Amino acid sequence: MHGFANPKRFLSLARWLTPLFMLSGLLLAAIALAWGLFAVPPDRLMGETVRIMFIHVPAAWLGMGGWTALAIASLVYLVWRHPLADIAARAVALPGLVFTVICLVTGSIWGRPTWGTWWVWDGRLTSMLVLAFLYLGYIALAQAVAREGASARIPAIFGLVGAVNIPIINRSVVWWNSLHQPPSITMGNSTIDSQFLVPLLLATAGFSLLMGGIVLARMRTVLADMQAEARFRRKVATSGGNHSHQASLQGTA
Repeated sequence: MHGFANPKRFLSLARWLTPLFMLSGLLLAAIALAWGLFAVPPDRLMGETVRIMFIHVPAAWLGMGGWTALAIASLVYLVWRHPLADIAARAVALPGLVFTVICLVTGSIWGRPTWGTWWVWDGRLTSMLVLAFLYLGYIALAQAVAREGASARIPAIFGLVGAVNIPIINRSVVWWNSLHQPPSITMGNSTIDSQFLVPLLLATAGFSLLMGGIVLARMRTVLADMQAEARFRRKVATSGGNHSHQASLQGTA
């Protein structure tokens, strides 16, 4: 595990994994969405609106999964001080936010014909909205820390504290009675018919691979910027040293 924390080894691995994840993710997501939109029959109760599920549910899982990955990376950084862990946490934040927003928007669109309202302040929706604000807070904090040169421990601690919201989101429909339906997929069990479940899982796999490719691409960009900045500083230091040496020679002459 420590070997993959080496930036050079990570870059050599990410160079071919990034396009592999992105292309395979796009392909799987396209197949799953086409399957869900055109091949799956309307639901007995929800009718055609059930098709939103193939975007809404994967987006919800990836919104929560993104913060889980962010929290794990933050923990690794705090314990082992791996710079790549901090970079990974920052790289996950933006795509995690995007999927969370997609979940909230599609959930509102789905809720309008199903519940008769765009929004209700129930446990699941409110905790997902809190997750979006947590992502925004983490991104703003990480950018401020990078700009001011402060300790990366600050956003890492924030990432760990924010992870408290993930089990709340997961169990909200069990703890509080609301309009949102109970969990349809639990450990080793599913109440979703197979003709809906298979394209749903395929869509989740596709979006997960796509998110993985985006995170790797963002990490590569950050590392490239850091390497370019390091080369620039060495060049400036070398240039400054040469000028000082020339000035001293002219003074002795």
